Amino acid sequence: MRTLSAKESQIDRKWYVVDATDQPLGRLASRVATVLRGKHRPDYTPHADVGDFVVIVNADKVRLTGNKASKSVHYRHSGTPGGLTTRTYGQEIAAAPDRFVERVVKGMLPKTSLGRRQLTKLKVYAGAAHPHAAQQPQPFTF
Repeated sequence: MRTLSAKESQIDRKWYVVDATDQPLGRLASRVATVLRGKHRPDYTPHADVGDFVVIVNADKVRLTGNKASKSVHYRHSGTPGGLTTRTYGQEIAAAPDRFVERVVKGMLPKTSLGRRQLTKLKVYAGAAHPHAAQQPQPFTF
C-alpha cells in the first residue's frame, strides 16, 4: 500500500470562526495552530501547507489564567543602548489584542517558510465583526 501525500493544489480549504470570549489563551492558540497546520485533517502532510483558514473574533475578551495579566512581561528592544521596553500581558492586550493573540499563535507554528505561509491563513479581530462573511466560515468548537 502506498502512502498518500497531499498536494497543495488538491486541498479543499475550509474557513472556521473561533470566538475567543473567555477562552484560555494558551489552549486557544494551540488548537488554532493545529488547524492552521492541518493536523486535524486525515490527509495531513508535514511538508505541505494543508491547513484551513481561521478567523478569531473577540480577541480582546481572551482570558489569561492566574496572575499572567499583571506578572508576565513582554520585552522589546529597539537595538539602541537603553532601548529595552517592557509591558505586561495585560497592557499588551489593552493596547492591541489582535497582534497579541497573533503573536502567541505564531509562537506555536514552525519557524520555517512553511510556518510563515501557514500564519497568513490566520485572521484576528478585536471585536465581533469580521469582513470574511463571503467565505461562509463555520463555527469551530473545541
